[in-house]
Formats: sequence, structure tokens, C-alpha cells
Amino acid sequence: MTKFLCILALVATYIGRVVDQKGEPIPYATVYPEIAPEWGTATNNDGVFRFEANLTNDSRVIVSYIGYEKLTLTANQIKEGQSGEIPLLTLREQPIALQETVVAAKPAKQRNKRKAMAALLHAVYLKLEEEFPDNNSQYQIVSDVRMNSNGSAWGMEQMIANIVVLPEQAKEGRDSVQFQGRYCKRFFDAQKRAQADSILAGETIERLEKGQKEKFIRKAANAVDSGVVVHKALFALGNMRYDFEQSMGDTKHWKVSNESEGETVLTHTHKISKYLGLFKMTFQRHYIVDSKTYAVRRFSEHAEVKVTIPFGIKLDKDQLQMLNLVNMNEQSIEKFRLKKLRAKVDLNTIYQRQDGHVYLQEKNMIMDAHILGSKKVEIPILIKATQRVTGLQTMDVKPLKKNQITRRLKREIVEIY
Repeated sequence: MTKFLCILALVATYIGRVVDQKGEPIPYATVYPEIAPEWGTATNNDGVFRFEANLTNDSRVIVSYIGYEKLTLTANQIKEGQSGEIPLLTLREQPIALQETVVAAKPAKQRNKRKAMAALLHAVYLKLEEEFPDNNSQYQIVSDVRMNSNGSAWGMEQMIANIVVLPEQAKEGRDSVQFQGRYCKRFFDAQKRAQADSILAGETIERLEKGQKEKFIRKAANAVDSGVVVHKALFALGNMRYDFEQSMGDTKHWKVSNESEGETVLTHTHKISKYLGLFKMTFQRHYIVDSKTYAVRRFSEHAEVKVTIPFGIKLDKDQLQMLNLVNMNEQSIEKFRLKKLRAKVDLNTIYQRQDGHVYLQEKNMIMDAHILGSKKVEIPILIKATQRVTGLQTMDVKPLKKNQITRRLKREIVEIY
């Protein structure tokens, strides 16, 4: 009992306000202690956060948001004091921004020749083989996925997870990735949460029979584990070494798109068109390479997808209801027919070096999608996702057990005000 009271007495409140360099608040920025990310929280629409934790004064606290450099500070800097003043924390824009990775410039004529290009690609590939290890590795990550619709952020899911990469068990050159979710939170603005609840329980599903309604609400509340669907998929995206190996023989679709400050940007463009042009996809992969050593420093990917459905698809009631939820308004789309989809996806990957090898450090993704239906109904969806590595193990890494991978996570619902 005495020990419990002693621990309880050490719990303190930590508070701050997160803004950009213009002084504008950053909503849904994540703030968490490095030693225990599950104690963290997210900022509200005013950029303010508050959480309680048992930390020492010099414990490291991370402030993170996509498109900005992470801010590392000590717990003592944001510990609630007697003055009542809220510490102001400014995030600086990420110098390696998703769309700014590649700066337009005239390509070097000599290197655009296929023979010279093939030699350059081979040199880069040899460096990739040297620097990217084939040994098992384990990452601890904090993965944030934010969703916006109609210009308004309405929620974020954060997952804390362990990821084991097993190159020797890979197929077709890809890494074998095992994903173990450890902790999951869903952050909602209190007003948006109430709006979502009213849509799920509102008139738009009253026409369903009682049994169907209960089944739908239960299904919505226990959707497919996002630890498998979203966070693992983001980690698996952008397998640089595999993608490079698959495309390096296609020299006619490579170019040097920029050379500056000791870096060379190699760009590969791949286009896919199927079903008489009804499905179109364009990939652009940018490898930012050290001009002297040929080591890849960063990797970014841009994809555009367009899907046209000539007669449209009539969605079932569950799907319509989920679209209404995403749209976050009172508009009825009972007769909605899906006719077009278009999306732009930008992925940026930053690496770290350890023991002479290269490992993942951070991934950022932005997906700007539009769902177009009959009667000119258009639903915009903007997804921003960030994964940051908080721990890396490269020695004595063993595969996860089956029950560690398949165990379903409970989600904590957190309303922020």
C-alpha cells in the first residue's frame, strides 16, 4: 500500500500548446514519452495537449506531426507549474517534404544515355546490397493515421507496435514482415465524436430491421483490426530495395531529375492502364543518392490512380452508412452509385544508420482521394499517416509467435477538447 501511494505521488500533469512557425495551432499532433508512448495524447483544435504520467524530469518527450521535424524535449519543460502558463512548442517544417524531395532541374545529358544510366543504376544497386542487411531486425514504432473530410480533421488512430522483419523468409525479394500491435488509441474531437454517433444511430439506418441495425452497429464498432489493415500496410509500403531491383533493367523509364549539393535524384516512372483505360495508375519513385558514394539517403514515391465505372456500382446499406460517417454531415446518399475514384498518394521514407547498415527511421504518407457518385455527389477524403521508429534491435531477433501476431487489440477511445 505504501509503495502504491509513493508511485501515485510521483504522477504529474504535463501540458503544452503546439504551433507551427507562423504561430498557427497544429491539431492532432501527437505527444508521448519516449519510454512509454501509451501514456501520450494528441493536441486539440487549439493545439493544446494535457496528459498525466509518472516521469523523471529528464525523461524524453516526443512531439510529432507529419510534414514537421519531430521535437524532442524533457518532461520538466512541459510539467504543469504554479504559474499556470502553458508552454508554447513550435514545430519546424520537415526539410525532406513529400512533394519537395525532387527539385526540377535540367537532367544531365550524358547520364540520360541508356548505357551510362545502366552503369549508374548498377553502382547504386551494389551499394544497396552492401548497406541493407539480410539479418532479422525488430522495430518499435508509433504509428499515427489521421483522417480529414471536407477540410476538417475528425479523428486519429495511434498504434504502438512491434515489427519483426525476416529477410530470409521473404518471397520474391520482399521482406517478410510480422506485425504485433501492442496498444491502440482513437482520438476524437468531442463534437465530431457526437456527430459520428448521431449518424450511426440516426434516421439513415432507421429503415433497417432491428436485427440488421444491431448487427451493423456492432460491425461498425468492431471493424477489421486496423493494426493489420492500415498500420502494417503503411510499414510494408515503399520496399525500396525490392522495387529498385525489379525496375533497374528498365533503363528507358529512368532519368536523373536533379543534381545538387552532392545529391543525385534518380527517378523511375511506371504507368499502368487496364480495361480499355478504365483503370489508370502512374508510379514515380525517387531515389535520393549521394553523388560520390551512391548510397541512398532518402526515398519518396508518388502515385496517381483513376478508376472509372461506366454504369456505377450501387453500394449496400452498410457501405452507404460508412460513407455517410466519413462525409460527416447530414446529407442523405441513399441512392448513391459509385462512378469514379481518384487518388494521389505521396510516400516519403527516411533512413538511419546503425552498425554500418541502413534501417528505417520514419515514414510519412499523404493520400488525397475523392469518391464520385451519381447526382454529382463527391466525398473528399484526406489521410495523413506517420510512422516513427522509437526502438531498433538488430541482434538476436527471433520471429514472433502466432498468438502475438493474431491477438486482436482493444482500442481506447479518447475524446480531446
